[in-house]
Amino acid sequence: MVVKSVDRRENIRAVRNMQKYIEERIMEPMTLSELSKAAGYSPWHCERLFKEFTGKTVFEYIRALRLTKAALLLRDGSPKIIDVAFDFVFDSHEGFTKAFSKQFGLSPKNYSKCKPPIKLFIPCPATELRHTDNKGEIAMLENKKLQAVFVQVVERPSRKVMLRRGVAARDYWEYCGEVGCDVWGTLTSVKEALYEPIGMWLPKSMRKAGTSEYVQGIELPLDYSKPLPDGYELTEFPPCKMMVFQGPPYDDEKFEEAISDVWALMKSFDPSLYGYEWADEDGPRFQLAPIGYRGYIEARPVRPLNQAK
Repeated sequence: MVVKSVDRRENIRAVRNMQKYIEERIMEPMTLSELSKAAGYSPWHCERLFKEFTGKTVFEYIRALRLTKAALLLRDGSPKIIDVAFDFVFDSHEGFTKAFSKQFGLSPKNYSKCKPPIKLFIPCPATELRHTDNKGEIAMLENKKLQAVFVQVVERPSRKVMLRRGVAARDYWEYCGEVGCDVWGTLTSVKEALYEPIGMWLPKSMRKAGTSEYVQGIELPLDYSKPLPDGYELTEFPPCKMMVFQGPPYDDEKFEEAISDVWALMKSFDPSLYGYEWADEDGPRFQLAPIGYRGYIEARPVRPLNQAK
């Protein structure tokens, strides 16, 4: 059993090395032989491992990532389509247009003109994914010493939210099982976003009958009115104050441990130390995507202790 566990960790490390190699050279031609050297395995073994941990073949992954980065350039500027095509190693305008249209359902010319939400490809680092309990609570080791967590209170203004609901999901893993794990890509594509995409635990007042507590969405200006992708809806959230908890940086493969550290602190934290009390019906508790270099970030609604209810 120990040998198998070690082997699996080595396989994850090999796939991560390939993902890093691809990210760093996404605008250059790449071969499977080059990737296999980065991983330290044979090309055949690398191809098999990559598909196992990412769900895509190496070149499906590379193409999807190139098209996503190309879409972001078109979203945020007005470059010539032929220049974008060549930058991302497509041989012709026609080949790029065909691939882009197949990936996103509209041509790069139409996308550049209208910039609607599209389903971008957001690669996830290879990892040993495990299901968690209600609200993602992971069993803590006894007497575990928590590292420093930064706490601050921020204002969230009145805003619209484009979100996609699940059926009965109470956490990220259940949500992925109901809706899929590619919602983040669509949310990331929205140019008008006020902030980055978030996963949310909605209070009862913000849920619809027969829908999930946990959802994913993006906060938008009140005047946002673009057509929505299938399965999404636009709602309005009132202003609220959020107490934000940010853990220390961590190694990406230890994301579950980083999340559980912050949850343990939040569970025992007394907001009155800052002059606030929890106000869970004022807005959704939310989490940002776990990213190792910045630490895990989660927020919970609060209101001043002296504020009338």
